[in-house]
Amino acid sequence: MTFATDSEVADVEKIPQANDSASYDDPLVSIAEGDEALQLVGAEAKEHFSDEYNRRLRRKLVRSDLVIPPISAAVYFTQFLDKTSLNYASIMGFPVVGQDYNLVTMAFFIGYLVWQFPTAYISQRMRLGKYLGANILVWGVVLLLHSVANSFGAFFALRFILGMCESCVAPILILIVSMFYKKDEQASRIAYFYMMLGATQIFGGFVAYGISFYGGKALPPYKIVYFLLGGLAIAIGICVLVWLPDSPVHARMLTREERIAVLERVRNDQGGTESKKFKREQVVETFLDARTWLIVLATVLSNIPSGGLTNFSNIIIKDFGYSSQQTLVLATPAGAVGVVTTVLCGWYSDRTGERMLPIIFATVPTIVGVALLIGFNDSGQRGVLLFGTYLIGTYMSSLASIYAYNASNTSGYTKKLTINALTLVSYCVGSIIGTEIFPPKDAPNYIPGKTAIMIIFTVQLVVAFFLRRTNYLLNIKRKARLEEEKIRRGWTETDMQRERERSAFADLTDKQ
Repeated sequence: MTFATDSEVADVEKIPQANDSASYDDPLVSIAEGDEALQLVGAEAKEHFSDEYNRRLRRKLVRSDLVIPPISAAVYFTQFLDKTSLNYASIMGFPVVGQDYNLVTMAFFIGYLVWQFPTAYISQRMRLGKYLGANILVWGVVLLLHSVANSFGAFFALRFILGMCESCVAPILILIVSMFYKKDEQASRIAYFYMMLGATQIFGGFVAYGISFYGGKALPPYKIVYFLLGGLAIAIGICVLVWLPDSPVHARMLTREERIAVLERVRNDQGGTESKKFKREQVVETFLDARTWLIVLATVLSNIPSGGLTNFSNIIIKDFGYSSQQTLVLATPAGAVGVVTTVLCGWYSDRTGERMLPIIFATVPTIVGVALLIGFNDSGQRGVLLFGTYLIGTYMSSLASIYAYNASNTSGYTKKLTINALTLVSYCVGSIIGTEIFPPKDAPNYIPGKTAIMIIFTVQLVVAFFLRRTNYLLNIKRKARLEEEKIRRGWTETDMQRERERSAFADLTDKQ
């Protein structure tokens, strides 16, 4: 049997509920109840591919890495760039200021929150890549409309719709990665697209810096930003519609035999692929799983600071005494720190099977960075203050680790959708709170907000350690139960492996 590392429950062995006399010919689940992969490959591994074939397939999958991760990265790049466009616009003549600016910032996350469960339900009934591409095209149009809006109400409505459209991105990308890649390959692939969070900070900063030299009177600089971002989103949406595969079952880049081989390659992970059937019992199980709420808490704690820093980091740096143009350039190294941290944490996570330790590694430097901003607030040492803002950039990888945890630790398609939706709802709740963590009355130093961030990340460390410990104890308990079941049924290792294969695409949850 294959078990998780000491810290993580990477998957749970599915023990059939039949009686002791059940034969191997008894169906574990009907084809109708299983996912789409079950209809293609069957309940048991009938196809056995040679080592040479698997090596060739692996090379082809490496070539598919030139399709799935890059397109996913491009989607996340434009999504985060669009979401943070307000951060650049805020110092480029954006007409909404003060508390109204905070509310416009919040509108995005309210739309994201309101539409999270409906979009999860709709996406289950549609082809994932096509649904994602359609949403990107719509939000591209919404961004273009930002350039013609001129009132608080218009900007609030547009940001609300933008949040609705972008709410499907992370769940769909996580699902696609979990269907194509083995569990020890997922964290690094998720890191590939999530590192775009830092990359957009670099790219967007320099683009905004270039636009800031625009001296024409026809358009305010912030409107140029929205023209560029809207056009980019539409171009990416077209690419997604044309090239992003929905699942291994529908991957046009693979032959039928190669699709079967890909599915057999991930069968042992027991994560399943895609199912169009909504299963209420899987939703109930998600809500009754204590670890769900630990993930929810960890996500909220990660995104309260993010909701504030995403939209106020440039304002904070400018208050160190820099001009708007200097601020746009000086903010970019924090993005580079986020990129490096995300890639390293993803690599470490796949290499060791850990999901919580990378969160801890990324959080400690952030706490130190915030402490520097508080401790040197009135010192006038702008170099130290800038260094503190760069250290804070390490927190960006935390949510990527949570995404990887959901992808590798959750079985059952409806349960995956539910846990991803809950995670993104938590992301919204944290981000909404975060937009109010830097109220205008605390400007320009925002000491209460910075103090709150330091406390929140400290609590995050405790939650990550506790979830790691919980998984460790569950691993021990489940391993013992499996050994008992093996003895009681008189199963050999071959029998156990056969049961794993039979349940892999049966669309069963980790507890079933």
